[in-house]
Amino acid sequence: MFPRDKNDRAVLMAAAVIAGLAAVTWIASRPAPQFVAEAVAATTTATDAPADYAAPPLSGTTATPLPRAGALVDIVRDPTDLPPPIGARGPRRVTVNLHTEEVTGTLASGTTFHYWTFNGKVPGPFVRVRVGDLVTVHLTNDPASMMMHNVDMHAVLGPGGGAAATVAAPGETKSFTFKATTPGLFVYHCATMPHAEHIANGMYGMILVEPAGGLPKVDHEFYVMQGEIYTDKPYGTQGLLGDSYDKLLAEAPEYYVFNGAVGALTDQKPLRSKVGETVRIFFGDAGPNKESSFHVIGEIFDKAYQYGSLESAPLRGVQTVTVPPGGGAIVEFKTQVPGKYLLVDHAIVRVERGLEGALVVDGPKNEDLFKAD
Repeated sequence: MFPRDKNDRAVLMAAAVIAGLAAVTWIASRPAPQFVAEAVAATTTATDAPADYAAPPLSGTTATPLPRAGALVDIVRDPTDLPPPIGARGPRRVTVNLHTEEVTGTLASGTTFHYWTFNGKVPGPFVRVRVGDLVTVHLTNDPASMMMHNVDMHAVLGPGGGAAATVAAPGETKSFTFKATTPGLFVYHCATMPHAEHIANGMYGMILVEPAGGLPKVDHEFYVMQGEIYTDKPYGTQGLLGDSYDKLLAEAPEYYVFNGAVGALTDQKPLRSKVGETVRIFFGDAGPNKESSFHVIGEIFDKAYQYGSLESAPLRGVQTVTVPPGGGAIVEFKTQVPGKYLLVDHAIVRVERGLEGALVVDGPKNEDLFKAD
């Protein structure tokens, strides 16, 4: 019923205002949802340590030995080959040394390929810094290289992500310094033209910028990247294969791989955990053309940080994360049932072209959750 005169309308309006203020007060008094509180706790800290740029520089990568350029080498990056968590330290100077090498590695059983790499592995080294760090990147192009190389880091605020500053001919070293400003997981790659060819041949990696105070503790961290390889001969051909620029332009890869090769994360270096442990996977899609629907068969992600963002609350209870070419994601879950869990892109036919990894979980049965009759 509408109010019949202006006095009635005034009374109703006053009542509405009082009710609205009461509702706002009630909402403001409610505790924040748990997932928001945890997301804030994961990306901030109450007491941030001060910057110490005068201290000796820290290394932003592991000290994994470099193979010899041109030789037949193991190009597979171990998924556990990443620096430890940064924790609560303040901003420092950090040095990242990238050495571009052109090597021959095993692509599949009986098949080799001429890879272009950062530090002789695919993906390149995992770079780990924190917000506020001053990061100096040195890129050295091996004297034995046939190509110019450089690096574009998606975590960099500056022209080309550092690409223009690091264009290096064989035997040259180029450098730049940037300040890490935004927490998250970012891709880096070679951006020398034609940059899609450099990426497809193996020149990509990831840089993690941790928030102040670091990330929540987990039992295991793994480094996994998906890539496409465009060979001049069909999938499964034996012997040394070259790359095909025509297939690259047509977006028709012969191989899809995790960490550089078929079987890299199944036969060679599977991920490993135990029942009851927590797992964090830093996942990236190098492309250069195809998006990934990353999925671990038999697991549900407790937390999924879309696009590698650490400034947004994670999604909860996620089956699959979509990752664009040149993008990343961070997923976390607890391994609760023993067995072998397959890592796949849920564009599932790609398994038939090499894209499969494995997480092996050891420990006692948990028949409250799963029982095979």
